[in-house]
Amino acid sequence: MSEELPPSDAPEDPAADEVRATDADAWATACAEDLAEEKARRREQYGPPPGSAAEELRKLVDAVTDKLSSIQSPLLGAVAGPAAQQVVKQVVQQAKAAVEPVIERNPDVFDHLAAAGNELLAAYRSAVQAQERRWTTEEKDPRDLGDGGDDAGPGERIDLD
Repeated sequence: MSEELPPSDAPEDPAADEVRATDADAWATACAEDLAEEKARRREQYGPPPGSAAEELRKLVDAVTDKLSSIQSPLLGAVAGPAAQQVVKQVVQQAKAAVEPVIERNPDVFDHLAAAGNELLAAYRSAVQAQERRWTTEEKDPRDLGDGGDDAGPGERIDLD
């Protein structure tokens, strides 16, 4: 009688290993192709994805610089116009010169600050949505009931804890 070995004790079959490796390569290739197609579709539909927070800050500084340089403000006056424009350009260039090295040295810091801002916004939304839910469903918080009556009065306590 021949005894069958459990799968873990069966001798290795080099042909089966090759088929598994080929299948894995085909799967990886198919996934990479699908991902590339999806990225191309999204770029076509939504435009290029946003850059890092540092790149976006750099774009903002450039846009503000361009806008301030092109403004012809009546506050500057007709006589002081060219001189005032030169002062504005100089101030903008100094600000840009101060910001650029910070962005260059610490690009990851801006990504972390953006992520922290998103977390703070999510926490705030959570607190506000919970309070709005109480307002709209007219649930009463036991802490809001003063003397055991139906209502705590005209002032309602908002708890953001």
